[in-house]
Amino acid sequence: MGRLGKRVRIVKAAPQQELKMRLTFEDGVSKVVDLEPLMKGPIFESLRQNPALFRDVKIEGGTIAWANGADIDPDVLYYDLKPAWMEVPESA
Repeated sequence: MGRLGKRVRIVKAAPQQELKMRLTFEDGVSKVVDLEPLMKGPIFESLRQNPALFRDVKIEGGTIAWANGADIDPDVLYYDLKPAWMEVPESA
């Protein structure tokens, strides 16, 4: 895997339709990200099932986070990376 660019921080999050969110990063980049593929596991279940909870997003430590402790790495969102849990181990 190549080197990433600069470290990024989210400064604004605006929920959109379904599980999409418009994110604005500290360097001014703004984009709509579909979070559905990233929101796997029990911690995200209530957010996936309840749009009001999903929309109650906060910015904490430079990334998006919710009251139940769920968050998503800002580098994953900015650089369109796969989270570690999505990586497939290489076969020997």
